Amino acid sequence: MAKRGQSGLSLLVGVDKPKGMTSHDVVNCCRRVFGERRVGHTGTLDPLASGVLPICVGPATRLDNYLTGHDKRYRATMRFGSETDTDDALGTVTRQAPVPGRFADPSFAEEQVRSLVGEHDQVPPRYSAVKLQGKKAYERARAGQDVQLPARRIRVLESSLVAVGACPETGLTTWEFDVKVSKGTYIRSLVRDLGRALECPAHLLELRRLSSGLVHLQDCVSLEELQRRGVEAALDPVRVLGLRCAFADDAARFVEAGAKLFPDQAKLFDPPHAQDFDCCTSSLAPSAAAPADGEIVCIVIANRLKALYRYDAAAALFRPECVFSTPIARR
Repeated sequence: MAKRGQSGLSLLVGVDKPKGMTSHDVVNCCRRVFGERRVGHTGTLDPLASGVLPICVGPATRLDNYLTGHDKRYRATMRFGSETDTDDALGTVTRQAPVPGRFADPSFAEEQVRSLVGEHDQVPPRYSAVKLQGKKAYERARAGQDVQLPARRIRVLESSLVAVGACPETGLTTWEFDVKVSKGTYIRSLVRDLGRALECPAHLLELRRLSSGLVHLQDCVSLEELQRRGVEAALDPVRVLGLRCAFADDAARFVEAGAKLFPDQAKLFDPPHAQDFDCCTSSLAPSAAAPADGEIVCIVIANRLKALYRYDAAAALFRPECVFSTPIARR
């Protein structure tokens, strides 16, 4: 029998977070849907933002360490003419200036948006969850304390203009663009810094996350749909992890005990693609390449993700990296 607050479930779902909710609000909704206390997300979205929010339920929360370092894609809208203390539309205006007419030129906008590609030293927003001496920056900012966050190195991998427009309320120029960024990148800061580089204050008006690693918007469900579908909305963790996998039913007792595995007990298959909904052996191709030293692979038993193992080339065997007490359901 499961303990109080534990449902016996272990799964991964993708939620299309609505605007106006915090990521923690979504976690609480999922706790009620699944009757499970152990629920976590793998990448905070601000209340202003919507879109992809991967959610881990039950023992699957141990996947967090393997899902938080991925690149992410966003569609952002920036508004020129004012900068705010939060770097987005929810903050208080701290600086204003006229918007030059050339900002309405799509050619000029496209050139500037594409210039974002590359590495940058980025200072996170004062109102962010980044910790400063053990306390979150936004907590210090709300308390009226001076917040001086160190810059971090981030990468913009892709950036392209979607549209040039005007804000209905103010008539001020807006740029909508798509961007792919590395872990830890704040789109609010990216917008703020682009405005400063162009000598025209700007802030983030809208933000939608299109993907987080291998979880895409089309993989996600609304909270209303999650309420209806429940466990049927589960994603395949093997596909989301993007790792090679081994079907090790014959070695189940060794995996359960957290014992090592030899290569002949863990024959590898290539990662499943988005269209591989049945996720069984017949839908996957055997891998031609030998395991690489340090490679992490998924161990599947009874068509559920039971463990992650790491290959030790020197010993020519797989060692347990993470064994799940309750195997993670697969779509």
